[in-house]
Amino acid sequence: MISVRRAGLPLVDVTGPIALVVAGPVGRADVPRLCEELRALLTSTGAPVVDCDVGALTRPDLTAVEAVVRLRLTARRHGSRIRLRHAAPALVALLELVGLADES
Repeated sequence: MISVRRAGLPLVDVTGPIALVVAGPVGRADVPRLCEELRALLTSTGAPVVDCDVGALTRPDLTAVEAVVRLRLTARRHGSRIRLRHAAPALVALLELVGLADES
């Protein structure tokens, strides 16, 4: 009998969601870095869903909305999607205002 060891981490469950934490206020310069972090997570895990913890965005603005939109686009490009977790009411209101609240 021949035994072949598969590459990768054998004990990682990629069927469940992984997490990406968006910490503190988000500036325009932070958005590409966040998207790159998400891309790296998705490339290494292939997870179908990413839980995106946005609880630190307590005073969100349109840059935070842009970050959420670009993270969603990055996830879609990798055959995945994100779910927002701990979103402040102000962020939810901004997403509703621009018609993007239902995509979480």
